[in-house]
Amino acid sequence: MKHTRASIALIVLSLTATIAACGGSSERETATFKVTPGWEQVLVTDAVPGDSLSLVADGTDDALQTAVVDAEGVALFRRVDAGSYAVLADGSSKSQSDAVTVKDESETPAASFYSSQELVAPGFGYVTTRDGTTLSINVSLPGPVSGGPYPTVVEYSGYSPSNPADTTSGQLYNALGYAYVGANMRGTGCSGGSFRFFEVMQRLDAYDLIEAVAAQPWVKFNKVGMVGISYPGISQLFAASTQPPSLAAITPLSVLDDSYRATLYPGGILNTGFAVKWTSERVEQSKPLGQGWEQKQIDTGDTTCADNQKIRGQNPDLLKEIEDNPYYSEELGAEINPRAFVGRINVPVFIAGAWQDEQTGGRFPTMLDQFTSAPHVYAYLTNGLHTESLISTGILPRMSEFLDLYVARKVPSLTQAKLTSTLVAAAIVGVPGADLGVDRFNGMSYEEALAEYEAGPKVNVLFEEGAADGVAPGAASPRWVSSFDSWPISTAKPLRLYAAEGGRLGVAEPTVAEGSDDYRADPTSTDATYLGGDRGDIWKASVKWEWDVNAPGTAAVYTTDALLEDTVIIGSSSADLWISSTAPDTDLEVTVSEVRPDGNEVYVQSGWLRASHRAVDEAASTELLPVHRHLESDAQKLESGVWELARVEIFPVAHAFRKGSKIRVAVDAPGGNRAEWEFRTIANGETVSIARNSVHPTSFVFPVVTGIDVPASLPTCSLRGQPCRKAS
Repeated sequence: MKHTRASIALIVLSLTATIAACGGSSERETATFKVTPGWEQVLVTDAVPGDSLSLVADGTDDALQTAVVDAEGVALFRRVDAGSYAVLADGSSKSQSDAVTVKDESETPAASFYSSQELVAPGFGYVTTRDGTTLSINVSLPGPVSGGPYPTVVEYSGYSPSNPADTTSGQLYNALGYAYVGANMRGTGCSGGSFRFFEVMQRLDAYDLIEAVAAQPWVKFNKVGMVGISYPGISQLFAASTQPPSLAAITPLSVLDDSYRATLYPGGILNTGFAVKWTSERVEQSKPLGQGWEQKQIDTGDTTCADNQKIRGQNPDLLKEIEDNPYYSEELGAEINPRAFVGRINVPVFIAGAWQDEQTGGRFPTMLDQFTSAPHVYAYLTNGLHTESLISTGILPRMSEFLDLYVARKVPSLTQAKLTSTLVAAAIVGVPGADLGVDRFNGMSYEEALAEYEAGPKVNVLFEEGAADGVAPGAASPRWVSSFDSWPISTAKPLRLYAAEGGRLGVAEPTVAEGSDDYRADPTSTDATYLGGDRGDIWKASVKWEWDVNAPGTAAVYTTDALLEDTVIIGSSSADLWISSTAPDTDLEVTVSEVRPDGNEVYVQSGWLRASHRAVDEAASTELLPVHRHLESDAQKLESGVWELARVEIFPVAHAFRKGSKIRVAVDAPGGNRAEWEFRTIANGETVSIARNSVHPTSFVFPVVTGIDVPASLPTCSLRGQPCRKAS
């Protein structure tokens, strides 16, 4: 609320009169608690537990936010606009802090702020960020300090990269010749601050971390790269969007494009499997001493780590936020939506992931065309699982070359990468992959090698990972690679297949005036796809899948005739369903598979949609990719007996359907088709009808790419991330 000087004076006079009538005083004492401003934050420490605090604009008494001091004497105000503020206390003593200034995100510290920090190398230490928060880091070098400076990479996440006892990542990158810095995000491990998933201060911390590390004398070129898979892969997108001057390049692996649409609420349906469980783990591990190793560090006399635990009481309840926000919220969603800001990334990018990723989901390629400021973007896309982007012999050597060229600034060599690949494959997959091949830049100068690399294809699609010739079935190696200049693939042509009577699927538009198919929406009709033990077992070549066929009457299934030629699809697909339901809302799952001439059925990809979320952004949507708004204001129930068009986004995929195979599409209630994903579905036995007539022609649209040389023989039934079963 804003006031003129005159109105502020009237308010003060009114308050003075009221207090005087009660026998009190209008004067406030100077606060004894400490107030530390940040960027979008104001932190209060050393306050009286239980006191009520108000954040006010300087010179007013109007509370913009209120908070109660926790048992550690701490309170934190978030989402504070840039400006001048004070904190008022209304507890045992009425007091007021001096004015503090919350700065704008565009304001950055001077270079001297970073160069003045001397970081321990090798070893455990802290980086100080712009608001005084300390981030715990652990540095490992590929040789003695005197042997440097070394090309350097940074891993930044809320896991435990700075844990001195966990040196796996450090050893990996040291073996490749890089100094490695593992840093814990604020609110995790021994780092200070309060944890909130990728809020502004977490992004700005990454900027400060990169600049402080790059300023060290042991860092070659005083530039660093970023590395990491999954959480530390996603963090790179957020970090790079702040454009740190000393960032050389990033290598985000197994990431997501939009936290809401990709993983948390795919199709508007809450993913209670991996997404909620992962969030729950982050909540627990960001509690005081939540990761376990902090106490060991404190026992060594680390008082900084001990003091940093005191802020954790200000962690927001992320699980409650998920529960309370089933629709997309710009306030909450935009902050954790990389698609919205990857256009600000201005360094080279190496990005990789798998279509059937059982954790982040595999939707990330939909943002590849949004990296509009990056000078170079190299994408590697494959079938497979969450670890594929790190372990695939079709990806690891290319990432090693990328780091050598853009971070180490040297002619790439695969000598160490070959050794690393063998060790990683043995640990994660259990069987070795294909040989990484020769050093293709051997004999070139650095400038020649860089020019050769940059002249190469930007989008590389790996096919039939797990069925490569000459290696064990299930090995993390592709059978072949097709390359393209951009994403979406410019030569992809929509192939529309229509649902027809008798479960048929074909190119002919329906001509009948009436016709529909019914199924019972029963999410219990299939079990979980993966019934294994430890999470890591799913990445083994020996993984055992349980991919159930739907119980009779619980799915509408449509199948083409045997294909007359190889048909390759690459990209997103759309299921354009005309539906009605006996319930006012229902959840839809669409699954694509290949029914092969050898009698096996292979999983390809799925998509999901809550019917009431069917509104699409017409301007952003295409024939192949419906973009749903997921806004509460757009939610629309189903009207009994009325046909409604529900376009279901089928996540992107690349798959070669062989000549003689059949394309099959099944529509049912969610569940059983994506390992580790479970859904809080509203499907509860209602009858869902799918129209297939000339007025309401249900159809499925696939992106077909021609001109790809497909091996004639069928792959073994061991494609990574793609369960195989006997066709029914």
